[in-house]
Amino acid sequence: MTDLAQALPKAELHLHIEGTLEPELMFELAERNGVELPYPDVDAVKAAYDFNELQDFLDVYYAACDVLRTRQDFRDLAVASLERAVADNVRHAEVFCDPRTHTARGIAMDAVIGGISDGLAEGRDRLAISSQLIICFLRHLSGTEAVQTLEDALPFAELWTGVGLDSSERGNPPSGFRDAYNRAGELGKRKVGHAGEEGPPAYVWEGLELGWERIDHGNASIEDPELVDRLSAQRIPLTMCPLSNLRLKVVNGIDEHPLPALLRRGVAVTVNSDDPAYFGGYIGANFAVLGEDGMGLSDDEIVQVARNSFEASFLPAAAKQRHIRELEETAARLLSTR
Repeated sequence: MTDLAQALPKAELHLHIEGTLEPELMFELAERNGVELPYPDVDAVKAAYDFNELQDFLDVYYAACDVLRTRQDFRDLAVASLERAVADNVRHAEVFCDPRTHTARGIAMDAVIGGISDGLAEGRDRLAISSQLIICFLRHLSGTEAVQTLEDALPFAELWTGVGLDSSERGNPPSGFRDAYNRAGELGKRKVGHAGEEGPPAYVWEGLELGWERIDHGNASIEDPELVDRLSAQRIPLTMCPLSNLRLKVVNGIDEHPLPALLRRGVAVTVNSDDPAYFGGYIGANFAVLGEDGMGLSDDEIVQVARNSFEASFLPAAAKQRHIRELEETAARLLSTR
């Protein structure tokens, strides 16, 4: 990991809180809650992280979520996630959670959103990292269930900023969730969603039609020049996740990733960690593959990616500018010694 990648202030905009559940915490929570895991030890869990595609990962991911039972569990998960983020100089995090994954198991919405929010509040107070929570709809379920998830989360609306769409992309286009996104718009909530990871550029177009302000992943956008032109002209950010894409074989090699080409076409690409406990790299490690030994970005381009992360965030304008000033000062200091 280069000094530049590690030291630059960053915002993390594509982080699934459930995907930060490290095997050690998984076993700790399993013991706390009397949950029997299908793995004898931590090493066996890590050995299961040999994914051929997104669905392989999701099967393990949803099984692991079973250890999350109480408000304290979700709080502990969020705090552990933010502690790791701060170590990589993340100043602001916008984290996803999947309420339906837990409420379908009989876990109260208050435990899920309340517990994560407790952890995010501790992060603000103790770790000086700001944060926002985005609740996601599961696209392998119906649009009707997405609306119900939104309605069930309304009593806690002051604790979350926006809505997203995740889970299995193939065969589950964003247009099936129009009602949920329309309802979120009526509530004044921000809109993002996953598209173009395994799905086609058409899914990105559909997301834009639904009013998405950011596209999570968006790799397939590179296949459609007209789409790239629109993303660039309107500065619609892509929250890209290099190590996740590599681990899930979305790309065959890091040098084949579309991020550099999109960045050089003027798209506001950002770098994030997705589900780092499963994909072997938090945000610092993802930044570390941007350079000449990986994607071939110059130092100035790496700094631009970090700047994009703050510009693409849902922070107030004054906070964005404060972070960008720190970023520019840090970059100038580091690059002057090269």
